[in-house]
Amino acid sequence: MDSAKGVGIATDLYELTMMQGYHAYDRNIPVVFELFFRSQPFGGGYSILAGVQDVISHLQSLSFSEGELAYLESLGPFQKDFLDELSRFRFSGDVYAMPEGEVVFPNEPLLRVHAPLAEAQVVESMILNILNFQTLIATKAARITHAAHGKSVLEMGMRRAQGPDGALSAARAAYIGGVEATSNTLAGMKYGLPVRGTMAHSWVMTFDTELEAFERYAQLYPDRCIFLIDTYDTLGSGIENAITVGAWLKERGKSFGVRLDSGDLEYLSHAVRKRLDDAGFPDAKIAVSNELDEWIVNQLVTDGAPIDLWGIGTHLVTGGSQSSFPGVYKLAARYDETINGMRPVMKVSDNPEKSSNPGIKQVFRFFTESGEPLGDLVSEAGEPIPGGEAVTFHHPSALTQKYRMEDYDYTRPLLSQVMKNGAACSEPETLPELRSRAVSRVNSLPHTYRRMINPHVYKVSLSRRLKEMKLSILRDHGIYD
Repeated sequence: MDSAKGVGIATDLYELTMMQGYHAYDRNIPVVFELFFRSQPFGGGYSILAGVQDVISHLQSLSFSEGELAYLESLGPFQKDFLDELSRFRFSGDVYAMPEGEVVFPNEPLLRVHAPLAEAQVVESMILNILNFQTLIATKAARITHAAHGKSVLEMGMRRAQGPDGALSAARAAYIGGVEATSNTLAGMKYGLPVRGTMAHSWVMTFDTELEAFERYAQLYPDRCIFLIDTYDTLGSGIENAITVGAWLKERGKSFGVRLDSGDLEYLSHAVRKRLDDAGFPDAKIAVSNELDEWIVNQLVTDGAPIDLWGIGTHLVTGGSQSSFPGVYKLAARYDETINGMRPVMKVSDNPEKSSNPGIKQVFRFFTESGEPLGDLVSEAGEPIPGGEAVTFHHPSALTQKYRMEDYDYTRPLLSQVMKNGAACSEPETLPELRSRAVSRVNSLPHTYRRMINPHVYKVSLSRRLKEMKLSILRDHGIYD
């Protein structure tokens, strides 16, 4: 199933039971939900937001088919009048979001949903499913491409991805995060991504000799030859047979490369590079694969391994050591008839880190003249931000802590309306545009936020007005004196 197509039943059961309750008790009031996360994945200093356009596509086409309604009826708890409501369901709300490909940080809203309560509730699971997974993979891709220091990175993880849908979403998100191409041909067709690939060990093992396998491949694909040289003996036969066939290609004005998929990649890449150079092929490329992640890539680059192309599979498309992105979707405001308006609400916890921030919010990013981000201020939507004046930043959970933001040159609001009355506000951006944004945003971050080990913590703070709103609610609940 394509998650971008709005299948109504693609949600958790409790979303539907709550939705029926809102109808039964006439609680389908206007609300605002927001999506945010509490900590950076991979121990990193930034994340890359991905999946926003898929969320918009899902919400625009969201409906319940006759077959889905029949299945829900068979479960037992759903009443006929509620199922009749679902048969007419369409998402009618407004959505505000940060741009896809933006660098994002904990404790700030990435997306807001303004809708009747039943609508905003039932879309929770799929919004989190789309944004959490794609943001995780885009962030992983950005970390790997940063570690590669400008060398080409190829996503080739389809066989290890979490099912066909996972493979497609991972390919899309990885491209946004900075990889150059994917090996997934369906993703190439669906998203218009560049598609690349070499050969498997089975190709080499199909022929009587390794040399014959390389020759036949070169005859068939003279313009895209990368020989897999570690099937039998990388230095004893693989590289020599590649050089032999490479000479045949060179006579015809063609170039070639080799791929390593096992062994000591640092040692082998140096040895292979020397063999290629000595044989008169200084332009032949070396590609590597084999369970790589950003840590291995960074170490090999730091050690000076002469590698030109990185093929990344398992640890890119699955998130590797991080099984999921920690995004959550919380109610931030609801209509209150006693005030005839929206009342800010928040989740309150004895653990300050788990308490959410109340109200309908905007995020302002502060920049230097050269475009380096300095910090983000979460404020009430519509709250004026002084231009060029010092601004007090309040810690989002330790509310007594604050500092003054003085040396900045300009600010930019990050949340903008992307859906109105259930329809997209503009045509979707192209994936190359999203990728370009992500790469430029990561490059704009100071090195301290991008480093692999112990990155600097980017400051996300509350405005004074939002801090006072939060304190007022905490006092009402007896949490804060």
